[in-house]
Amino acid sequence: MTIGKKLEAAQKQKLASELCRLITIIPGKTGPDLITHICDGGALFSGDKAVPSAYIDLRVYTKTTEEAKKRFTHETCAYIAKEFDIPVKQQYLTIAEFENWGYGGEWH
Repeated sequence: MTIGKKLEAAQKQKLASELCRLITIIPGKTGPDLITHICDGGALFSGDKAVPSAYIDLRVYTKTTEEAKKRFTHETCAYIAKEFDIPVKQQYLTIAEFENWGYGGEWH
């Protein structure tokens, strides 16, 4: 996740905890399995103008339902708006689904 604001350590921890809760919206996904990369203070531009915004890139092993993707998007963006004062219209979220995934030194 890239967020256009500098976050304190406690804010990063709270964000990671909330994302662990939100990932459970996706069937079969759990907080302990979530890997979160937070890049705070990132410069995000709309055209050539820097704007306070956020970009969330979720990658999941196997396909999930449209309903789960819609709900995850809605609830995640609502949380970012409330917690970090970044309007939903200035948030971007992608979800990539992979049939195969490597971890722990093995290809699955």
